[in-house]
Amino acid sequence: MKKTISVRTILAILLTLFGLSNALANTGLSLNFGVYTSDKPTEVVKQFKPVLEVLEKSLSEKLGLSVDIHLQVASTYQKGIANLVDGTVDFARFGPASYVLAKEKAPGIEVLAMESKKGGKVFYGIICVPGDSPIFEVSELKGKSFAFGDERSTIGRYLSQQHLLEHGISAKYLTDYEYLGRHDRVGAAVARKQFDAGALKESTFKKLVAKGMPIRAIASFPNVTKPWIARNDLNSDHRDAIRAALLEMKDPAALKVLKKNGFLEGSDDDYSIIRQAIATNPAFFQ
Repeated sequence: MKKTISVRTILAILLTLFGLSNALANTGLSLNFGVYTSDKPTEVVKQFKPVLEVLEKSLSEKLGLSVDIHLQVASTYQKGIANLVDGTVDFARFGPASYVLAKEKAPGIEVLAMESKKGGKVFYGIICVPGDSPIFEVSELKGKSFAFGDERSTIGRYLSQQHLLEHGISAKYLTDYEYLGRHDRVGAAVARKQFDAGALKESTFKKLVAKGMPIRAIASFPNVTKPWIARNDLNSDHRDAIRAALLEMKDPAALKVLKKNGFLEGSDDDYSIIRQAIATNPAFFQ
């Protein structure tokens, strides 16, 4: 005698299977992490992969599920900012100016932590010249050409232009200037004497000098360390877990590759001097 299965039984089985499917789907978390190419894309990947692997492990333990972090490297500062503002990435590491510009577009963006540079929140930008240049002072750049970084770069534009202006050099006193995008491109262009001077971050300057590029620093100026930030509608549990994982990070190998010694608590107030530099930047072009 054949037994029939009622519609109610079939529905119960389907609902059970659907519930199991949802439970399995909820055992993992995928997060997108964004950066942009301030240096060569291959160097950016090498710099962040070890830290993200440590972060994945820490987040998995804190959240009780498997966490996968996917690195997305934007080709320009502008695309990197757009990716965070529109939610393409869940959290990101930006330069200070990019953070300020992104927050103007999406006020809910939040600082998770700041990178620690020898226990502090300050690192430096460099103005360099060719190794055999007769220029030794910033004031001597009047009537010379200058290479800037990206148009949204903290060091490559806003702080370097502020530093030039403080020494009596505005755009009208330069014979030529260009935005070359990446810090390494600025250093290489100055080394080839395509420009009389240029601005780049200290770590890239040191790396290029170590590789034998004939460039020399004539000035340095302080900057605020880079923030790691969350998109404005990131799940609060995920946001808090990322913040805690960053602040607790002690892995020496991963931090060495990042060229930092850890993370510090940070807030929007830490970037008020950058916001001021952006606000006064039009004076450079007057």
